[in-house]
Order: sequence, then C-alpha cells, then structure tokens
Amino acid sequence: MSKLIVANWKMNNSFADIQDYVKELRRQVKGDGNIVVCVPSVMLKDFSTSARGIAQAGAQNCHYAEKGAFTGEVSAKMVKDAGATYVLVGHSERRENFNEKNEFLNKKLNSALSCGLKVIFCVGEKLEEKTKYKSVLKKQIIEGFAHVKDFANIIVAYEPVWAIGTGMVATDLDIERAHKFIKSVVKEYFGAVVPVLYGGSVKPSNAKEILANPEVDGVLVGGASLNASDFASIILSR
Repeated sequence: MSKLIVANWKMNNSFADIQDYVKELRRQVKGDGNIVVCVPSVMLKDFSTSARGIAQAGAQNCHYAEKGAFTGEVSAKMVKDAGATYVLVGHSERRENFNEKNEFLNKKLNSALSCGLKVIFCVGEKLEEKTKYKSVLKKQIIEGFAHVKDFANIIVAYEPVWAIGTGMVATDLDIERAHKFIKSVVKEYFGAVVPVLYGGSVKPSNAKEILANPEVDGVLVGGASLNASDFASIILSR
C-alpha cells in the first residue's frame, strides 16, 4: 500500500481552480486511492466530482452535532453528502484560532466516524512545548480518542506547530521519535495500530526524505499543495 498523501488547501483557491488543478494531477500521477485533497466545504461537491478516480475529497472541518442551531457550521453528514470521504479534525489552526479543546474535538471525531468518514486527527506541540512534546501529544491522544472503539478509519497527523508555515522542518530523528511515540500511546491505551502522517512545511524539496522515514505513513501538505504541479511532485516522491 502506498503512503497517504493529503493536501490541505485551507482557505485558498477557488471554484475556477478546480478543473485545471485536477487536470494537472491526472497528467502527472495515477490515482491509487491514497491521494486526498481537503478543500473548503463549499467546494466539496465540485471537487469530488471532478477528481473522481484520481483523488478523494476531504473536508477541513465539521461540527459534532447532526443538526441544530449552529449558524455557519456544517455537520459530518453534510460534508459526507457533499462528497467528502475524509475530514480533518484538530488541525493546529482550529485548536489555536478557534480555541478547540480536546473534549470538543473528541465529539467531532466520534460524530465523523459514526457517519462513515475517515478522520485525520491532528496532534502536535508548539515551540514552547517542544521539550515536553511527549506529555502534550499523550494528552491530545488520550482525550481526543476517548470512547473510540474502532480505529479502522482513524489516521493521525503529527504536525509540530513550530514547523507549520515557518519553513522550519523537524529533523528526521525528531519525526521518527514523535511518530514512534504516537503509535506507542495509541497501542498502549487503546490497543490499536494507526498510520501516522507528518505535516509541517512539507514541500517538493524535502518530501522524498520525509517519506523515506519508515515511521512516516504519509504526509499532510499545506502551502505546497495549492499548486497542482508541486503537489504532484510530492505524490511522486513516494
């Protein structure tokens, strides 16, 4: 099984970009079921339809409730109905900018799983937490995965916050240690085995080295995924 390559457009690109983006992906790579592009929720239907056979669509967020008075939010069922097969939960920007705590993220995760979505659950430490990264990751994992019984549709993404959008990249040893630790915590506390992606300034120039790490099961790509040619280069680095 090839390693999972996930793009996160964040709040970038437009409907007009979708066709050219997908066309370029089709030109350069072959779909193997392990390419995911997380687009803004309003683009999910268009992207999932256009990218059929080459990439799966992922949502960047969802609410834990199925419906209700949550103006501006979208439920897990809604994003799935719009074409998403994956959803990001716990991205550092959601944790930081929207004050999303582990208990809240756990509700999202369980809601998404109940709808049949595959969840990419993001964990990671800030720069000031780097020396105590193990305690930070352990807390995020234990509280984030509370009440989860089936881990078949869960992928963890390790994204050291200090290496996101900064140009700083964790060393190969940093990545290996963190990924091994994450896998050990999930195994110890939940008896499960999960794939772990690396996210943090992944780009064409360093993707091959990162993906060569045996503890890395794929990558979560931010800025470098906005350009289809750059993202294709990362896919081809597997």
